[in-house]
Amino acid sequence: MKGGGVSTPSATKSGGMSAGSDSLAALDAPPATPKPPSRGIKRLARLSEVLRPHKGRFALATVALFTGSSVSLVYPQAVRFAVDEGVVEGSLEMLNWIALGLLGLFVVQAGLTWARHYLMSWLGQRAVAELRERVFGRLLTLEPGWFHTRSTGELVGRLAADVAVVEGTVGTDISMALRNAIQLFGGLALLFIENAKLTLVMLAVVPPLAVGVVMIGRKIRERSRAVQDRLGEASARVSEAVGAIETVQAFGREEDEAVRYATGVEAAFEAARRLAIWRGAFMASASFAGFSAIALIVWVGGRAVAAGEMTGGDLAAFMLYTTIVAVALGSLANLWSSLQRAAGATDRLFEVIDAVPEIRSPSDAKALPAGQGEVRFEGVEHRYPTRPDAAVLKKVDLVLRPGETVALVGRSGAGKSTLAKLVPRFFDPTRGRVLLDGLDVREAELEELRRAIATVAQEPTLFSGTLAENIAYGRPEATREEIERAARDAYIDAMVRALPDGYETTVGERGVQLSGGQRQRVALARALLSNPRLLILDEATSHLDAESEAAIQKALDVLLKDRTALVIAHRLSTVRRADRIVVLDQGTIVEEGTHEALMEAGGLYRHLVELQLLDENADGAPRV
Repeated sequence: MKGGGVSTPSATKSGGMSAGSDSLAALDAPPATPKPPSRGIKRLARLSEVLRPHKGRFALATVALFTGSSVSLVYPQAVRFAVDEGVVEGSLEMLNWIALGLLGLFVVQAGLTWARHYLMSWLGQRAVAELRERVFGRLLTLEPGWFHTRSTGELVGRLAADVAVVEGTVGTDISMALRNAIQLFGGLALLFIENAKLTLVMLAVVPPLAVGVVMIGRKIRERSRAVQDRLGEASARVSEAVGAIETVQAFGREEDEAVRYATGVEAAFEAARRLAIWRGAFMASASFAGFSAIALIVWVGGRAVAAGEMTGGDLAAFMLYTTIVAVALGSLANLWSSLQRAAGATDRLFEVIDAVPEIRSPSDAKALPAGQGEVRFEGVEHRYPTRPDAAVLKKVDLVLRPGETVALVGRSGAGKSTLAKLVPRFFDPTRGRVLLDGLDVREAELEELRRAIATVAQEPTLFSGTLAENIAYGRPEATREEIERAARDAYIDAMVRALPDGYETTVGERGVQLSGGQRQRVALARALLSNPRLLILDEATSHLDAESEAAIQKALDVLLKDRTALVIAHRLSTVRRADRIVVLDQGTIVEEGTHEALMEAGGLYRHLVELQLLDENADGAPRV
């Protein structure tokens, strides 16, 4: 341990910001605001970003779709010939040839339908995979503060429910919309060729239908977004309850959580019910308009046949074209509401993809200079975006010398964890700067910076893989020998080898198969393996019994040797081992020195020690 007396904050200031800090203006500037999302159905155009790389397959699907849809427009002509040349003229041979010709067309159309369905389904699945990868990839780059105002369950819901909606749109709805559009406009063109007068009669229903499409479509879009939002909220409740199942059961709140979830599900149902009302109105209006047009054609066309102005075959062909147009129009009306829903889902997905990380590497990032982990906090102030009026840190000046262990102590909410999180840039200070080995951390390449730092938290995070995978999480390329050496140094090797599967033992989600002390030692082994310049221990031994703490303390002795460490702790046994103790109060350094010197000074540190020594833990470990 390094000796020393008590010093006041003014005696330890490093001199404030250097002249070079002016070059950080660009880093302090807020990121560019992403463009607001397009309104309405135009938002689906964003899907072209994931479809563009596969334009060849999309082109083939479009050719198959266009050809197959065009073939269907030939059928009414075949019926005309069947009626006028076969039935009216009584030519059975002509009927045979027409039937064979139709059968051949059916075979061709079936093949084209298969090709179109396969290619569009492939595109839908490919789009889903790439959207999931892009959304998850973006989530991994966003700073922790971004998640503070969002629910994990709701974000997971976007990866599930919203992506499923997009899959249906790309795989089915787009091709159906294109097919029906071809049949609609192709059928209309042929109707005008057949009989312009009858076509104009049929089109009399279009203007009121168009007004309905615009008015009802807006309601469908709003209700679709509401459904997705309510489903996201319900998913968030599941995520919270399942993630804290022991707490739920310990307090007997199972029924209450079930009611909360049921309330969310019922809200989603109610939103879906309102959506169904408007979608039903949309489809009913389109269906009524289509069949009204057919009724008009029967009435006007029948009179034309009776007057000798057109043949029975002409009317039959016209009726079939009218049916094709009506069915296409009705399908498009139904698809329009589905596309509105997909537009809402697309909007929610690209809201994540377009999010701009506030914490990111600068364009001219610098390599970390060679060093042994000197850390400087110069005039650091910090306010969280969610609480801009409350300063968490106030003009903090602090230097951690290479190889020094510095303990941060103070009341809850004093800013200890916030100060530690500024070094790996989980947050950036509102003012001032943080330097690692002489380089402002905001100028460093983010991945390299974080590789130089290891953090062991109060509740270490383990993933549902094997013990070996969890130890090697920071260095996945590590050899088995290196993994086992780190485990020995963390005093967990014997425990691992006693397990039936040894290092291949699956730890379960969040390491539930291990005790708290075992999880902590796995985290220490992970930190050892990454060989960081700076180690941050955030309450790493606060919830352990005396036996587990003793084992972990041995591992810490290895880990802290010749390494800079910032230790946040309440246990007096941990604090006393530090080379220097820094006392924070309301975001300001009020004392620093060794344990003995601070006790002699009789300030806040002594007050905290004496206060807690009167209320020791059950295991007898004093806390400060």
